[in-house]
Formats: sequence, C-alpha cells, structure tokens
Amino acid sequence: MKNKTIRFILAGFFLCAAAGPLSAQEKPGVEQKLEAAAGELNKEYSEGRQRVEAKIKAEFKVDDALLIGLHFKKMNNGDIAIALGLAQSMPRGITDNNLHEVVALREGPPEAGWGKVAKDLGLKLGPVIGRLKKISAEVRKQERSDTAKKIKEEKAEKLKKAGKKGQPGKI
Repeated sequence: MKNKTIRFILAGFFLCAAAGPLSAQEKPGVEQKLEAAAGELNKEYSEGRQRVEAKIKAEFKVDDALLIGLHFKKMNNGDIAIALGLAQSMPRGITDNNLHEVVALREGPPEAGWGKVAKDLGLKLGPVIGRLKKISAEVRKQERSDTAKKIKEEKAEKLKKAGKKGQPGKI
C-alpha cells in the first residue's frame, strides 16, 4: 500500500513539475497576434528588408540613424516597429527618452515580453498591432506590384527577342 501511495505522489509531483514550464511559455492572445504581425516584418532577403525599413520610417517618421541604433541593440524590424509603436503611444510621442524606456523594459533584467512592457507603461497593444498589420499590408502590396511589373518586363523582353530572331528584315 505504501509503494502505491509513494508512486502516486511522485507521479503527481513530476506532472506538476512538467506542467509549470509549459504554462509559463504560453502567451496571451494579444501578444501572439502582435508577434505574428511582427514576424512578417522580419524579412531575411535584402530587398524585402529595405521595403520594410522604408515603411517603418514613413509610418513612424523616423530616420535611418534611429533604425541603425535599434539594430545595434539586436532588434529585428518587427521588434523595432513594436518599440516605436509603444513609444509613439506615450506622452510626447517618439522621443529618445520614451524609446529608451521601452527598450530598457524589454531588455530587462529580466527580459520582458511586449505584453508586460505595455502593461508597465500603461499602454494597450491593440493600436500597435493595427500599425504592424498596416505596414505588413503595404509591404505585401508593394511586393505584388513589383513582382507583376518584373514579370511584365520579362515578357516584353522575351517578345522583343523573339520578334528580332523570328522575323529578320522586319522592323
């Protein structure tokens, strides 16, 4: 009887110990939406990255120096857009002090998620998510437009080459 009780207690202990880290890793729905919207801004290829950075600069009215400084802090474009969105929601908007406060809360110690940063600042993530989605939509629209333009140019070039080779003497 004692062995069964001890086994039951140990099994319960191990289940609780395993469930603790799992529940700590779960993020609230708003923060998941925020990270999903930010993920699209983290383009790996250089042309996409340039587009995203141009849209971020236009949306938040910041310059290259600010973006470069945030990249030196090991922030990707998604995190930069979130930090700028939160700083813009603060009194006086995007200032060095506001941005420094947002980044300091994020970096910690201990490192905090964007939901905690927003809560500590008394801000909501909803408007920031909307901004990120707007930037993502504009980048996607520009990429589709550029792709369509490139395809059209390639077809015109192929037709031009085919016309020259296929019918000599015609202008």
